[in-house]
Amino acid sequence: MRSVPKWVLLSSGGAPVVLIMGWAVAASLQGPSYDPAAQTISVLAAPGGSSYWVMTVAFIALGICHLLTAWGLRPAAPAGRAALAAGGVSALAVALFPAPSSGGSLTHGSVAVGGFVVLAAWPVLAARRGDAVPWALRPLPALGATAVMALGAAWFLAELHQEGAPGAVERAVTTIQSVWPFAVVLSCFSFPRPARDEYRG
Repeated sequence: MRSVPKWVLLSSGGAPVVLIMGWAVAASLQGPSYDPAAQTISVLAAPGGSSYWVMTVAFIALGICHLLTAWGLRPAAPAGRAALAAGGVSALAVALFPAPSSGGSLTHGSVAVGGFVVLAAWPVLAARRGDAVPWALRPLPALGATAVMALGAAWFLAELHQEGAPGAVERAVTTIQSVWPFAVVLSCFSFPRPARDEYRG
């Protein structure tokens, strides 16, 4: 298996940047009427709002980043790369099927939940065994990442149901989910080159 191409550093590192900058700029456009702790990110992408285009573009950019990273992350197991790519598709679908300005949407909710699930599952699905495997793709770190993301997603759903602070929890979970691919890529580049080039998956 060939080593990870250098451009994957850009796609994986760009994911958290476009996401965080997207919601920060979008929230500033909404003004004081928007409560980032109580309201979700999807509210910022509701059609007709002043932040609609900013958050929509951020979701699209996030999806593209995940798709490119999945394509270039060659040391990861195929199932994990497929799950990360599915997370990218989910981000694109969130942009395609935005939440309404009022009320709920079964389609949007289903897509968002699906995205949470595949992005929580991809670390453990991407794991490999062996000494010539970057640390972030080894079973224990991968399982830990999946556990943290899964617990965070469950916490978000609980906050959403209880009308607590789902916005704050969602931001924490999505930040972790967007940063982990970058951590995996960094671990691939920090791994000794001879082992990385000799590894066969």
